[in-house]
Amino acid sequence: AKRQMLEAQQGKKRLKEIRDPMAEYEASLYRIAREDGTTGYGFPVTAFKAATIGAARFYGKSISMTQLRQFVFMSGRLTAADPQQLVEIDGEPRMREDVVRLGGPSRSADLRYRAEFPTWSVTLQVTFVSTALSQSSVLSLIDAGGLGIGVGEWRPEKKGEFGTYRIDPDRRVEIMR
Repeated sequence: AKRQMLEAQQGKKRLKEIRDPMAEYEASLYRIAREDGTTGYGFPVTAFKAATIGAARFYGKSISMTQLRQFVFMSGRLTAADPQQLVEIDGEPRMREDVVRLGGPSRSADLRYRAEFPTWSVTLQVTFVSTALSQSSVLSLIDAGGLGIGVGEWRPEKKGEFGTYRIDPDRRVEIMR
């Protein structure tokens, strides 16, 4: 980006780059190294925490988002495949082509090629301050964050329809001590 700004200021003509949709799709995926040596797909655990914290808006003023940041913690795995904490996605990706509107005066359209997981699930490891929150409160916040805010591109918080999730009512919540 800095190089492009400098070239524009120097009056250098920018040549149009040839797009590679498959490369853009591949670049949109987060890789996670599994313990068996294979590679899977993950997603930043910080997105799930942000959705959970954002869900505090749905519950009035009983607890603030600042307090939730200090009381709820989610952990993922750090691997050599990606330098941030990821939770592994159980699902297979496919390429999606989206028409997006760019900013600026022209508001021109462009195409984006990204991965989507039509059917997916994750297992979240959550730690919380039990003197400040109950387990049912934390589960309600996770559920509300998943449906009302979501994760990834074009989620409900960003006027989209994707990236929603819920707690599976048929699966027992495991308490680890």
